[in-house]
Amino acid sequence: MRARLVDRLAELSRGAGEPAVIVDRADVTVLRSGGTVLKAHAPRLDPAALAVRLRVAAHPLLAGILLAPLGGLVGPVDGRYVSRWPYGVTVAPGAPEAAPWREAGHLIARLHAVPADRLPGPLPPMSGPANAARATAALRATLTTPAPRTPADSGPPRDRARATAPPPPAPERVPAPDPAPAGQAAGPHPALAPDRTAAAVVLRAWARLPAWARDDEPLAQPRSLLCHGDLHLGQLVRHPAPDGPWHLIDVDDLGLGEPAWDLARPAAGYATGLIPAADWAAFLAGYRAARGPAVAPGDDLWPPEVDVPARTLTVQLAARALVDAATGVRTLDDTDHDLLAACARIAAMGDGTEPGGAS
Repeated sequence: MRARLVDRLAELSRGAGEPAVIVDRADVTVLRSGGTVLKAHAPRLDPAALAVRLRVAAHPLLAGILLAPLGGLVGPVDGRYVSRWPYGVTVAPGAPEAAPWREAGHLIARLHAVPADRLPGPLPPMSGPANAARATAALRATLTTPAPRTPADSGPPRDRARATAPPPPAPERVPAPDPAPAGQAAGPHPALAPDRTAAAVVLRAWARLPAWARDDEPLAQPRSLLCHGDLHLGQLVRHPAPDGPWHLIDVDDLGLGEPAWDLARPAAGYATGLIPAADWAAFLAGYRAARGPAVAPGDDLWPPEVDVPARTLTVQLAARALVDAATGVRTLDDTDHDLLAACARIAAMGDGTEPGGAS
């Protein structure tokens, strides 16, 4: 825990209530004190761009869509810039049947429809493709340093063929390797193996993506709509707590860009079998009901517009998982194995050139 930073945040929240740390990672620290939440943002974020994002979140056009901050940016505080927010109730992790997928789709469609030219500026680009590029760059960097081994990495591999990928573009899952013979420990997890087998698969999948998805060049026909940049269920809260309407949170990646990117993480979850088809369908239905511009109307469960963004998010998440494992932050779990299997499929596919996913 970054004790000094947490102490400084507690000082800023003095009088609001007993402080409690909600999140404490290298890139973000979040502390709740009564009805107020303080967030120390990642050191890499440009404070000028972040200040614009806070002003956008506070704009009346975003009322009922984005949770509004409690004032502007504060800091630096122990080298980090800090924002204040009202407390909201997050999605309950133990109740997947109550997850607000339709509401999430509706909210993100409303966000995309907000006219950017009426908002404070200059709005920075949405950070989605840049985040993916950073994740794969970090993975490449780990290849130059021997990775630590942990006892948890010496167990037998799990069966990674327990589900089939639901959308039409996804071929069959790659088969899992045979388990080690009884009484013989399996080798290290591929993420930590000397030849970095899993990392090579992820980087091959990355190379299969079009240049715009790798943040190497702009789209041939770019759109500049207001985008969230990092949409998943953890970015929704009920406010006022405990049962107010759902709002989007986390403006760190907010900006102008291709709206299909905001559908990428739920789409990737569906494609890898991590999100049930009914939940993905509810998300798409909510988005289409609000006339979201990222996908065409209809009932297609795999709109071509989401194909390349979904592949990119899959590679990004797999790269982050391997970096965490290689640096000893955590061990790989079942979700990570599913992402790695999906990367193997992506590496064997053609590449796309536009959000429509032409291959």
